Amino acid sequence: MSQVVASATPQAPIFAWQASLDLAYGRFGEHTRPVLRRHLGPLRVQKHLYAEGPEVCQHIVVHPPAGIAGGDRLAISATAQAGAWAQLTSPGAAKWYRAASPASQTLALRAEPGATLEWLPQETIVYSGAQAQLATTIDLQGDARLCYWDVVALGRPASAEAFERGYFQARLDVRRNGELIWHERQRILGNDGLLGSPVGLCGYPVFGTLLITGTAEPGWLAQCRALPCRGRGDLTQLPGLVVARCLAREALQARDWLISVWRVLRPALLGREALPPRIWNT
Repeated sequence: MSQVVASATPQAPIFAWQASLDLAYGRFGEHTRPVLRRHLGPLRVQKHLYAEGPEVCQHIVVHPPAGIAGGDRLAISATAQAGAWAQLTSPGAAKWYRAASPASQTLALRAEPGATLEWLPQETIVYSGAQAQLATTIDLQGDARLCYWDVVALGRPASAEAFERGYFQARLDVRRNGELIWHERQRILGNDGLLGSPVGLCGYPVFGTLLITGTAEPGWLAQCRALPCRGRGDLTQLPGLVVARCLAREALQARDWLISVWRVLRPALLGREALPPRIWNT
């Protein structure tokens, strides 16, 4: 549903979207099937797909307005119940438009024992002048497995638009059995010195992160580090979690590197060959 937000000029009201999407997946024999699909406002999932066979249920999350503007609030939750395997992606880039007021997205992911949850959206583009607030919480229970990534482009690199105004703010917390295993917070201001600093983004407008649970053998990490990267990329093994990071000039460059890393680590740590969703090629 949409909500009319009062503005300083009554003749020009601002329409803001309030949208939510709640998903859950269960395991039935050899099949993973959706058991909850509830939405409010312009958030949907397309028909569930089984490109990898019945064990992995793939859903494509769609935001019909095609962009997030000032005042919009999106909330997404997804649970993979015991033994289920759910893979969530998106049909295209998420665009955060320049705005006079903040917009927000909250994401809550949960994987129960024996479950695998993959959150693999396409890139996020934050226009100069946007006020973007993102908060993600991930709850892993028992031996649940996770593969999560995000790619963020500040400004519009393909159009030579720098991130000169506004801000991008993000928080990510990952817990296993209630214990925090990964926490990060970001707040990047338009024209911030960190954008060009060697201790910041070093002049790269795009950054990407991949988190995947498990312990990688040194050879797997070496194989990932040897992958071509049109920018800068590296990996770190933490207790029970591999973290891959990259910086790039364009979102496609970062995404290509993360997909390459995913192709190596998914079979190694999750036990299944990496099959890119067909929607990524459209």
